[in-house]
Amino acid sequence: MLLITLAIGLDLLIGDPRSLPHPVVVIGSMISFLEKRWNQGTPTQRKRRGFLLTATVVISVWGISCVVLALLTAIHPWLGLAAELWLLATTLAIKGLADAGRAVAAPLMRGDLPGARQALSMIVGRDTAKLDESEITRGTVETVAENTVDGITAPLFFAMLGGAPLALAYKAINTLDSMVGYRNERYENFGFASAKLDDIANWLPARLTAGCLWVAGIVLTAVTNKPLHWRGALRATCHEAPRHPSPNAGWPEAMVARLLGVQLGGINTYQGIVSRRAPLGEPLEPLNVTHINITIALMHMAWLLFLGLMWIWILLMHAV
Repeated sequence: MLLITLAIGLDLLIGDPRSLPHPVVVIGSMISFLEKRWNQGTPTQRKRRGFLLTATVVISVWGISCVVLALLTAIHPWLGLAAELWLLATTLAIKGLADAGRAVAAPLMRGDLPGARQALSMIVGRDTAKLDESEITRGTVETVAENTVDGITAPLFFAMLGGAPLALAYKAINTLDSMVGYRNERYENFGFASAKLDDIANWLPARLTAGCLWVAGIVLTAVTNKPLHWRGALRATCHEAPRHPSPNAGWPEAMVARLLGVQLGGINTYQGIVSRRAPLGEPLEPLNVTHINITIALMHMAWLLFLGLMWIWILLMHAV
């Protein structure tokens, strides 16, 4: 746990410098290489090969990580610890997620809609060219809320269970889903296993994160002059989260929507194709740039609470 905590500090300090190699880039290259060769044949063949892809990538990433760390530890224990610290930090995106949200908020605060649209286009797949301030804010809030799980709490959860190798295996699952887990003609069968495994891996972290966000809302209400709508938010989230197309993303998104007193979901456009999502939350106030900054604050408070829960669990296990 101490190493995980140090990895958080490292991520907060340097984030993901482009000058350093990143394991997710290597994982993505492996997935792309195999997808081009295996994603062919009948629907049944594609589904089988999709299972093979998922197993190959996840097991390889976990196994290679274990071997590399064991070899480095054999050379010198401190070398092994340093390598694991760096690998753990690469699975986290606390600084990157906060910076991405602020990169949208900054031009919005200046009234620079083109700049905000451009910044949003770097973190979402939807079309952004015609979005107004409300829709730009919605896209940013949804992204920060959803990725609080994918980029922070879920990697922390798996790191606690199995160190850097299991955290990297989770990132492999997450990368598989982001690359082949689509419901379209090309990936519906081939990406089936990847999408389902991602749903399973995120099931518990997503719900724990929603709970941490709720407590974060209570804490921020107590220490700031911005009251959040935490009363009834937990019950409403349990009711609304299943409306989301993803079995997990709806939990942090619905909770953030309720805490902010805004409505998320609605109409998104992807390469000109309209996609409608069920509304989450209640529009007690119009979406604006201040909601981005509050969401980032909720995200930070939520991962701190999540880390605290992990420490408590570890201490209890050692006490038993």
